[in-house]
Amino acid sequence: MRIAVLYNKPGVDAGPDELDILDEVELVEKCLKTLGHESFRLTVTLDLSTAFKTLKSESPDLVFNLAESVENYGSLVYLVPALLDVVGIPYTGTPTEPMFISAGKHLTKQILVQNGIPVPATFLPAEATNLGPGKYIIKPRWEEGSLGLDEESVFEVPGPMAGRFTGYPGNKFFIEPFIDGREFNVSMLATENDPQVLAVAEILFEDFPENKPQILGFRAKWDLESFEYTHTVRTYNLGKNGEQLRNELTELSLKCWKVLGLRGYGRVDFRMDRKGNPMILEVNSNPCISPGSGFFAACEYAGISFEQAVERIIQDALKP
Repeated sequence: MRIAVLYNKPGVDAGPDELDILDEVELVEKCLKTLGHESFRLTVTLDLSTAFKTLKSESPDLVFNLAESVENYGSLVYLVPALLDVVGIPYTGTPTEPMFISAGKHLTKQILVQNGIPVPATFLPAEATNLGPGKYIIKPRWEEGSLGLDEESVFEVPGPMAGRFTGYPGNKFFIEPFIDGREFNVSMLATENDPQVLAVAEILFEDFPENKPQILGFRAKWDLESFEYTHTVRTYNLGKNGEQLRNELTELSLKCWKVLGLRGYGRVDFRMDRKGNPMILEVNSNPCISPGSGFFAACEYAGISFEQAVERIIQDALKP
């Protein structure tokens, strides 16, 4: 097939989180070549008409959609599958409506709650002064890659609140209880029938000082020289009762896939409270697949080459 590899064009002053998309593009291109497909690159910006005209003139057989944002606005990521729906070209990954829902963390939580799937409570920034005693975290509603999320986002009640949430509009941020327990992520890949759980990984926060929040924030993901990056480790050894835990997180992840309508590949992030109850923090449709990412590592753990993963993503996109 002739396949367009579509991705969000990094900005002039793009940071490592935004530039990582280029590694994903290169990886997919290599896999497509190995699989015998021809490919070409196509960037997407707010000038959607340019991408529209290119898709019409080039008329690829398939689009491999790697777009994680539009000009670094995560809230606009659904515009890409919407554009592809209009053009009428099949594409990989999650379709338009599920993409819109899963990109909005607050929307995702509403759907999960309606289906009996455990998530932390949610509050608006304006409600911060009414919160009960405890530890909380403020998060961006739309952004991926932990953009705008680090230990400074964690706060306690009672504590200094005056002016803290100035500049945090409720349509862009939300507050939830900070679950100070174990963290996991579960990577899934499509098969001919039900998706396959590739791995259940635990994130270990090694040698974090007692008063330092254990959080997989922006520095832990992108700042290679930071304490957070060098002391955050992935493991597949879940310890005591690991099989039971693996089964529980697998079941919840597969339910998320079905309820939210994911396609191709996905990842679910969990935190476990001190009583051992898992809570879903985030559902990632079309998660990062660059070498070193959690999804790439999960494929390796499952004994699946990335060429095989790309082929399965493609085949899921072509299902009637």
